[in-house]
Formats: sequence, C-alpha cells, structure tokens
Amino acid sequence: MTLFQTIILGVVQGATEFLPISSTAHLTLAAKLMGIISPAHPEQWTAYMAVIQLGTLAAVIVYFRNDIIHIVSSFIEEAVITRKPYRQQTHNSQMGWLIIAGTLPVAILGIALKKIIEGELTKNLWVLTFSMVFFAILLWIAERTAKHARPIESVTMRDSLIIGCAQAFALFPGASRSGTTITGGLFCGLNREAAARYSFLLSIPAVFASGMLELKEAMRSMDGSDLGTLCIGAAVAFIVGYMAIDFLLKYLKTRSTNVFAYYRLAVGAAIALALATKLIQP
Repeated sequence: MTLFQTIILGVVQGATEFLPISSTAHLTLAAKLMGIISPAHPEQWTAYMAVIQLGTLAAVIVYFRNDIIHIVSSFIEEAVITRKPYRQQTHNSQMGWLIIAGTLPVAILGIALKKIIEGELTKNLWVLTFSMVFFAILLWIAERTAKHARPIESVTMRDSLIIGCAQAFALFPGASRSGTTITGGLFCGLNREAAARYSFLLSIPAVFASGMLELKEAMRSMDGSDLGTLCIGAAVAFIVGYMAIDFLLKYLKTRSTNVFAYYRLAVGAAIALALATKLIQP
C-alpha cells in the first residue's frame, strides 16, 4: 500500500466513520477500486480497517474528553467505591453502566461470528450493497416515525440494550455503526443530537476492543514500513474524523437524517449497477 493510498483511505475513514453512511462500505469500495484487498487473505483487510479505526476512536475520545472524564470518575466513585444503588447514582455514573450494557451485544456477536466477519463474504460488494440499501430504509423509517423528543439524560437500560443490539448489525459491511445506533436511538424516541451523541460514546469500547484485537493480526501480516504507513492513515482519519463529529452534531440540531438515507440509497444503487454491468467485481 502506497502513502497516497493510505492517505486517501484515512480521509475516507475519517469522513464516513461518524456520518451514518458506512465507513466500511466506502473503505472497501475504495480499496477494491485501488486493488488493495487480497482475495487470498481477506483477513488482512479486516485487520487494516480495525486498526485505522483507532484514528477515529482517538477523535471521539478527544472530542468527548470532558464527558468521558466525568463518566469514568463518577462511575468509579459511585459504582465501584461507594457502591450506590443504580437509581441513586448520578447521570454520569449511570451512563457508565449504560455503555457497558450497550456494548455486550456487539461483543458477544463479534466473538461468535469472528470467522465470518474476517472472511470473504463480508468483503463481497453485493452483501455491502444490500446492507447500504436496507439500513438506509430503516433510517428513513426511523426519521419519519420517531418522536425526536428525549435528551441523552433520559436514556434507560432498555434503550441502551436496544441501541446496543442495533450496533451489533454494524459488524457486517454497509450497515454503518453510527447509522445503526442512531437509527436505534431514534426508534427509542431520542432527539437526533442525543441519538448521535450516545452513538459516539457507545462506539468507544467496541472500536477500541476490535482495534486492539486486530492490531496483533496487523503486526503479523505487515512489515515496519506498512505499519508506518498505517499510522499515517490513522492520523489522517483522526483529523478528518474530529471535524466530521463536530459537523454532524451541529447539523442534527436543526436538520433531519434524510439526506444520509438518500445518499446511502444512491450509493447502493450505483454499486449495484456497476456490479451488474461488470464495471467492478464483487
């Protein structure tokens, strides 16, 4: 992989990780067009995607650093040290429990389906196209039917489990982690900004765990120069990802998610047409 290619992939990752349009879909499509994915070793591409996501993970941590500090400190004080009952804990401490609960579905399915996720099926562009279209329709339905009324402070354990189950669908390409979790949040009645904010906080444990797990695979399959190039891609993804978070939260204060659903449908249709006419291979 050249330096130019990894910079392009870093921009794609950073721009699409937090918008509900699927970073995996855009990364995989870009890599297919550049001939980067090896059909004989698709697990190497899975490892690359997981590691470059650490750049956008860093963007989330930096952007929400104050929220994270308050959540962690309150959780340690109230849940670990003083062991207050859940209902007597502050919102920040409860948020720690909610994030843990919301992470369980993706952790369980991620371990159970690891071989399938790393295999050729999840790199197939037909699978990716179906996910792009299907979850675009779900997002559109959620936008049309949601009440858009509840702030993030109102998130319950039930909400967290529902959104966590939605996040588990992001294990497959084209679904979009932010897209599925924002959709789940809207179906739970959260307002758009609250759904996005909770989506970003919920992504931290899952992205960190998958990135660390796949980092070992990347270390085995790449030499020193490849890892150096990968770090550059992650740095680019961090910068672009930080800007994408800021943009989306401000955008959703006054606008709907419909534009992202329509974009997903358009991209899905374009990929399907390219596949059907054999312009690109699955």
